[in-house]
Amino acid sequence: MSTVLTIAGLTLREASRRRVLLALAVLTILLLGLSAWGFSRLAAESAQGSLTTGEARLAASQVLNLVMFGFSLIAALGTAFLAGPTVSGETESGIALAVLARPIRRSAFLLGKWLGLVAFGTGFVGLAGLAQCLIVRWTVDYWPPNPAAALALLAGETTVLLTLAVLLSTVVSPMASGVVTVGLFGATWVAGVVGGVGTALGNEDVAQVGTISRILLPTDGLWRGAMHALQDPVALAQFGPEREGFPFLSDAPLAVPYLAWSAIWVAMIWTLAALGFLRKDL
Repeated sequence: MSTVLTIAGLTLREASRRRVLLALAVLTILLLGLSAWGFSRLAAESAQGSLTTGEARLAASQVLNLVMFGFSLIAALGTAFLAGPTVSGETESGIALAVLARPIRRSAFLLGKWLGLVAFGTGFVGLAGLAQCLIVRWTVDYWPPNPAAALALLAGETTVLLTLAVLLSTVVSPMASGVVTVGLFGATWVAGVVGGVGTALGNEDVAQVGTISRILLPTDGLWRGAMHALQDPVALAQFGPEREGFPFLSDAPLAVPYLAWSAIWVAMIWTLAALGFLRKDL
């Protein structure tokens, strides 16, 4: 276990030195700055009487979901391209061969890498998300109903993407693994929107698109659970059946069986990654 933690610490340190971190920091600061300006304008409209306090809070709830999706996209981009070099990059450079020449099991090496990346990704999501919630509280005096659950679900979404990227990094190049991971993240989100439109229109066949996509890759399901934890409960009452087709509104919290499936999914994909790494020629 000490070996795994040592590798995790080294991976975390290595991730903090990559240029991807600088890109993540710049994008995060830009998004926080833009959102702070936007929410301050919303507060100004409320102060001038153009919006009531309740309307301003309702609008802030919806815009917060939009901004948080931006953070989840930044996290998807950053973590995918950080995880890509975990196996394939270090294998190509010979670093993995040098480390594994010592009495270190490949599974322990991969687990340490994975834990380090998960710590980095979830830490980023937690800090950026908390900063955004504080900005909304400061500007519009709105605090989400359950921010802790929302940030935990966003961290889970990041973990899912990292695990997928690690699996892909055992079979394809670092760049390809990052591109495929981000592509699947976007495709799953689009499929979820399509499924919501199908539900709103009463078309069961189209609605199944979203359900199946959330089972195959749990990112969109976890994202919808995070949205529900962030949005004002009044928001649901403002919409009719068409709310299912709105991409930044979630009708219900996540069920426990789905959370369990997400954990099982991560375990299965990590196991496949470990098996792939064991068979990989160094």
